[in-house]
Amino acid sequence: MKISDLDRAALRARLRGAGLRLDLHPFSACVRSELPALADAVALLYADFPLAAEDGFADFHLEIRAEPRWLPFGRWRARFLYDGLPAFVSLPRRQAPTMLEWGLNWCVASHAHQFLVCHAAVLERDGRALVLPAPPGSGKSTLTAVLAHRGWRLLSDELALLDPATGLVHGMARAVNLKNASIDLVTGFVPEAVMSPPVPDTLKGTVALMRPPAEAVRRRAEPARPAWVVLPRWQAGARAGFERLDRAQAALLLAEQSFNYHVLGRRGFDTLTTLVGAVDCLSFRYGTLDELEPAFEALAAGRPPGDAHGA
Repeated sequence: MKISDLDRAALRARLRGAGLRLDLHPFSACVRSELPALADAVALLYADFPLAAEDGFADFHLEIRAEPRWLPFGRWRARFLYDGLPAFVSLPRRQAPTMLEWGLNWCVASHAHQFLVCHAAVLERDGRALVLPAPPGSGKSTLTAVLAHRGWRLLSDELALLDPATGLVHGMARAVNLKNASIDLVTGFVPEAVMSPPVPDTLKGTVALMRPPAEAVRRRAEPARPAWVVLPRWQAGARAGFERLDRAQAALLLAEQSFNYHVLGRRGFDTLTTLVGAVDCLSFRYGTLDELEPAFEALAAGRPPGDAHGA
């Protein structure tokens, strides 16, 4: 059974009761909340995800709770709880949907040490994974949102899960986080994308969440072999193009963007060095969305780095 098979009353009843069990392969999460906005967000963003067994094991037990209860409903804030304990400061109630996404990311980054967890998007083409590590503001999520609807399978927008034992990269195929000007850019360029209502005044500005394509969710248990590490960079007016990236620089970037590199120690170092030694390491600049598809089609076809037109 999928989330979309539950009517709204049944979905809210599970969230308010023992919890809604989400199959987020390779993890499962039990989510509780009485907030209607959270139920609406789950119904929209997780529509194609299957329910995990109600009596099965859950990796993460989460709650988005309204507080303080002694204030009128309109003044409630929301707090994220992990295993019954508050994990973050409270935020305005309207930010509950983004709080769930950020909280899930925190759970994985803080506890899933069977993987090297990097802040990076991951997409797949013909069994080969494109890893896009980048600091905030680089255009990573905008690029990911477009490619996920232009022939590339979404594995992740935020967390690349690198398996030290196999060298494969996993992802949960969850929502893509878009911020500020990127929201209108993607909505206009990819009209088929399903977007949540924008949430203003977060720590990251205005945020909207793009529902992952159904095919990506259906294939979320399929890892891929990394083939490219690409550092994207949005530059207004720039022509799309790739350049070679030094492997040592790529390794340092991935280490900086890793949440648990320090926890894994030598194993993390070996995982990163093996990765960058086996893939093409590139930087990519772009200034318009209409050049993204041809640029990455050329990359998938094995053309040498150059501009989007094959120079």
